[in-house]
Amino acid sequence: MATNSKEPATNRLRRLPRHVVAIRLSAMGDVVMLAHTLRAFKAAYPDVKVTVATRRQFESFFDGIDVDFIFVDTNGRHRGVAGLWKLYRDIGRRNVDAIADMHGVLRSIVVRSLFRMSMYRCAKINKGKVEKWFRVGYNSQNSVPLKHTVVRYCDVLRDLGFEFDNPAPAVKMARPNPMGEKHGLWVGFAPFSAHDGKTYPADLRVEAVRLLSGRYDRVFIHSGCGAEAEFAMQMERAYGNVTAVNGKVDMAGELNLISNLDCIVSMDSLAMHMASLVATPVVSVWGATHPALGFLGYGCSPEGVLQVDMPCRPCSVYGEMKCQYGDYRCLRAITPEMIVAKVDEMIASAQKEPAEKEEKA
Repeated sequence: MATNSKEPATNRLRRLPRHVVAIRLSAMGDVVMLAHTLRAFKAAYPDVKVTVATRRQFESFFDGIDVDFIFVDTNGRHRGVAGLWKLYRDIGRRNVDAIADMHGVLRSIVVRSLFRMSMYRCAKINKGKVEKWFRVGYNSQNSVPLKHTVVRYCDVLRDLGFEFDNPAPAVKMARPNPMGEKHGLWVGFAPFSAHDGKTYPADLRVEAVRLLSGRYDRVFIHSGCGAEAEFAMQMERAYGNVTAVNGKVDMAGELNLISNLDCIVSMDSLAMHMASLVATPVVSVWGATHPALGFLGYGCSPEGVLQVDMPCRPCSVYGEMKCQYGDYRCLRAITPEMIVAKVDEMIASAQKEPAEKEEKA
């Protein structure tokens, strides 16, 4: 047995769990979405202990949520077959009684199966792979959205016996600003992704930065390392009000920065999901993938979606497929001018909401 609990297994299976481990190791955007689910779950069940098994660098995504952590190191302690056994033992030592597999990959499946064989209550995510792949290769522009990933996470906990409502969108709260005192309008720009089908083309992103920097007081470019960071630094050198974020703040600092922006432009990628956690308006740019597949930032306004209706969209669920035409015309059809116009629209809408609430009050 993985736990030091002396409770009979039959009792553990019959009653509602008192300590749930939620396993989600990657990708970053998917881990962010888990935070929405656990926020709603803890509001409904404050006395149920929740431990998140994830990577250490993702801890800040769960700020303000009463959860513990098991940090999974797949390059060290939890590497390989022996590492899976160690992860099983590490989780079991926490005196857990239920496993919520929010990932559904080989590593989490093995660990979940070990707990199931030890007579623990377990549940796993239904990713909806079949229904998603049926949407690939034809026009999904006007199709009914599939179940959101956040709701799929909720369903895992419901399969463990819990009953609670889907999360409400995040509410704007004051957070520290790592970039100093704010003056004027601040906008973020995150043109990158892990796949070309979700990355804004190089020439267009240069023009987008030029237009954004000419219209707003400060522009922050969110990127990864390597070539992405070099692009951001080039733009920082070219425009006095542009700041490359990479290397200046850690993950928690970047989340705080995003919370202080008036709007952020993002692809179908991490920045969109981080903005959803802190209720920052998002202009999301969609190419190979499609928001109807269940990956739009949770609570993000559909009015902020920029996409072009094409018969070949979506060509991929996750964006990894190469463009059949070789030019990613779905992305090139979304011009920098369209992006700036949509940012204007989203900022104006966000500024209008508080005034309307005051009038009603």
